[in-house]
Amino acid sequence: MSMPDTPHVMVHDYAGHPFTAEFARALSGKGWRVTYAFFAGDEGPKGRNAKLPHDPDGFASVGLSIDGAYSKSNFFKRRTGDIAYGKRLADLVADRQPDIVLSGNTPTETQEYLQRACKRAGARFIFWCQDFYSIAAARILSKKLPGLGHAIGAYYSFLERRQMRRAAHVIHITDGFLKITDGWRVPRERVSVIPNWGVIDEIPVLHRDTEWAKKMDLTRPGRVVYSGTLANKHNPDVLAQLARDAGEDLDVVVVGFGVGADRLAKQGADLPNLTVLPLQPFADFPEVLASADVLVAVIEVDAGEFSVPSKVLSYLCAGRPIVLAAPADNLAARIITEAGAGIVVPPDDKQGFVRAVQSVLADDQTALEMGRAARAYAERTFDLERVTGRFETLLGDALCERTGQVAV
Repeated sequence: MSMPDTPHVMVHDYAGHPFTAEFARALSGKGWRVTYAFFAGDEGPKGRNAKLPHDPDGFASVGLSIDGAYSKSNFFKRRTGDIAYGKRLADLVADRQPDIVLSGNTPTETQEYLQRACKRAGARFIFWCQDFYSIAAARILSKKLPGLGHAIGAYYSFLERRQMRRAAHVIHITDGFLKITDGWRVPRERVSVIPNWGVIDEIPVLHRDTEWAKKMDLTRPGRVVYSGTLANKHNPDVLAQLARDAGEDLDVVVVGFGVGADRLAKQGADLPNLTVLPLQPFADFPEVLASADVLVAVIEVDAGEFSVPSKVLSYLCAGRPIVLAAPADNLAARIITEAGAGIVVPPDDKQGFVRAVQSVLADDQTALEMGRAARAYAERTFDLERVTGRFETLLGDALCERTGQVAV
């Protein structure tokens, strides 16, 4: 493939997840000049985002901030923050002048400013669709703000549809998203499916009694851990029900951020076996996961078709059995079921969720087999070299289109 020397790619992940930072580094190691950009003001789970001593010279990391606090609970304040961040991101594109921008996990209005900046800079824009922000916003806002919320959601859907149709390419993380972009008339030849992955090299299988567990004084015989964002599309009541019904012999540990985590924290006084902690440093993340006898995740029915909980991919790396409350056709649910890595129950079946956790805790052999199956799936599937190669092919094609050259 013929292309310019040292092509410059901006990998933008609004959330700054561990696997996107890992990917940006791997891409830089292949000879690409890479600017990894993320929103430093987002309090969700982060990876090793800062530049490290052994990183390639061509790798740069930029954590962008906005003036004032960012709110995820107040729609109007959140929108103001998204627009302010979009303008900062657009300024970064104007300053760095990348050849290609690959952007995911990004609010719709932020993405609008970024796509406009790419057009001005002559950069090819690739929409990395981790979920459908507009669909989530439409469903949530229509419940919170009847009438107005529906109109706002329709506007966001218009923007996101237009952004995908204008993009040089769209990358979905699951084939379940194709029916939406087909309906939006995004040509299939400009759409690829590349599933997300876990940072398997960063999450080894460790003994249950980690130093982190000791530091947190987790001493009950059984231990269930939830780690990650707990937002509107999740159902914290499922975790509260587990703590309520499981009894005093089980520690239910929620390491998270979001309105759901705040809601659970308020119930802590009535549930002595429920521990709610803020997100832990990434260096402690493997020990957080290893401390669990069972790892759990939840996602509501409305969110199941447009969102895949990436925390499950980290859970698989940790080699622990997983209980997931989610629609059966959600990609994470399909992975767990097909790999034999745990149990999936309907998202509104609280009692079924409790029974599933208790059944895994009561059967050591089954739990061991599920944990091994989880790790085996991760080792078989999360090959960063292969994943990076797939992205390189798409990036190379986009670069050749930008320069008018032909891929050979």
